[in-house]
Amino acid sequence: MPDWLYDCGPNGLWVFLLLTVIPGGAAAWATGRAIAGTWRPLWQVPVYGLLLAAAVRFLHFALFEEPLSAPGNFVVSAAVLLSATALGYRLERVRAMITQYDWLYAAAGRLGWRRVGEG
Repeated sequence: MPDWLYDCGPNGLWVFLLLTVIPGGAAAWATGRAIAGTWRPLWQVPVYGLLLAAAVRFLHFALFEEPLSAPGNFVVSAAVLLSATALGYRLERVRAMITQYDWLYAAAGRLGWRRVGEG
């Protein structure tokens, strides 16, 4: 990653993958699924995603001495975690709609549903 976008040390890419993408992404995915699984509204996805990004940034700071208040780092982490949260939310919502309301909805690809009998 370019230094102007993500301020980190010599092992920055590995630290990013091993802390933000893998466990942070898994937590974000599970968070999105939990929000959708409990039928909560979509507006809660960015709220929890940003909280996860702040927590992951703190772990970067505490464990690897990366800068805590670097805005580029937070934006990159937030983008990755918000994407994982939103994808987990959408896939869980699609699964719920086509399994709980199978008489009314059918799958329309991985990310959508349609009324039974339409297109």
